[in-house]
Amino acid sequence: MREAAIAVIDIGKSNAKLALVDRASRATIAVRTVANGVASGPPYPHYDVDRLWAWIVAGLAEFAQHADIEAIAVTTHGAALALLSGDRLVLPVLDYEHDLSAVDAAYNAARGDFSETLSPNLPGGLNAGRQLYWQRTMFPAAFATVDAILPYPQYWVWRLTGRKVAEATSLGCHTDLWNPRAATYSRLAAGQGWDRLFAPLVRPWDTVGTLLPALAAETGIAPACRVVAGIHDSNASLLPHLIARPKPFGVLSTGTWMIVFAPGGGLDALARDRDCLANVDAFGQAVPSARFMAGREYEIIAGDARAADAGAMARVVAGKIMALPAFAAGTGPYGRCVGRWSSPPEKLSPAERAAVGALYAALMAETCLNLAGASGAVIVEGPFARNAAFLAALAALVSAPVIARPDATGTTDGAALLAFGPDAAPPIDYAAPVAPLTIELREYAAGWRAAADGAFARDGAVEP
Repeated sequence: MREAAIAVIDIGKSNAKLALVDRASRATIAVRTVANGVASGPPYPHYDVDRLWAWIVAGLAEFAQHADIEAIAVTTHGAALALLSGDRLVLPVLDYEHDLSAVDAAYNAARGDFSETLSPNLPGGLNAGRQLYWQRTMFPAAFATVDAILPYPQYWVWRLTGRKVAEATSLGCHTDLWNPRAATYSRLAAGQGWDRLFAPLVRPWDTVGTLLPALAAETGIAPACRVVAGIHDSNASLLPHLIARPKPFGVLSTGTWMIVFAPGGGLDALARDRDCLANVDAFGQAVPSARFMAGREYEIIAGDARAADAGAMARVVAGKIMALPAFAAGTGPYGRCVGRWSSPPEKLSPAERAAVGALYAALMAETCLNLAGASGAVIVEGPFARNAAFLAALAALVSAPVIARPDATGTTDGAALLAFGPDAAPPIDYAAPVAPLTIELREYAAGWRAAADGAFARDGAVEP
């Protein structure tokens, strides 16, 4: 008898992953990955959903040869919406990094206040409401035919089942479309009539339906295979911890972005001009959060280097060699500042650049934890949980245990939990806290903060 399993479709900004999770042990037993590129157009930069779909179907068919797939869960990055008319996409799924500034003045006048949405004013299409406004302005005839708007996870659920739904974790991640405190659509969404276009709301673990018959036949998966509603990827990382441990604590969900969650923290102190926000967790609760493009910025700073040894860390700290924010324009707590180096990076060895990158990421993470009001243990998920220099530096900076989950696949684990329902107990074995960096960091950190905060005071004008 073959093992029963759950398939997880996990679509991040940089890479897509398909994972097979054993139902009994909940261990990931197979993984397929593919780079997730952006099609340049026409009519604008967008996600190549047909290429991804072909890859997903092939992967599901491969997995079905080795296990009985009983359920499928989907998790994706945020800031992506699918506009449907009947059974077709009206417009391609817009890449959130596209320049939408042509509508900024009009959109900013309409978008509503941070005090209502707890959604900061972000560049490009990172506010999904701006995407809708831009698409309606630029493509009015096509937009007029839209009869359903789906968040990105639920777009893939629709392709699996033919059923259209929406859920709050994707609606509540800096979209401007959701009121986290009231757990309802924002005044912007209602005023523009978009709330009436969104598919019916469900919970992330609700079963939306079973596989379309043709898809079941093509993949070899049993037609009775359930498909659950799905979840925003950073909230998938957060979910196991919400179930497993008492609040308060902090979670760093890392990848292209580092999303810093502070479950148990307060919402009233979030700063509108520091890329702070309230995310909405799987249970519909607002969670204080802050974020920056950690993976993107680390790549810019570290270059091709991926590891910093103790000697490189010591030289960088002793020489006060710093990268100062921000290297991803318009994002993070110093998003209106221009990234700069304290000394020429071309004179550094690869290991020294990696050391600067690790220290930069740790200092930015500490800043985000403070802005989100996090307290208690800090849990690191994703690629940065395998960066020893970053972990040691963070443990030296924060006055709390730092726990890395280097072998965990946080988004996969959280999405797979949806197949078991809201009362499932996640099998989390928390490791011992990370040992702090033995190099004295106080003077280096104070200098970095003084330079970063000084630049912010000078250049970080508060949004309109």
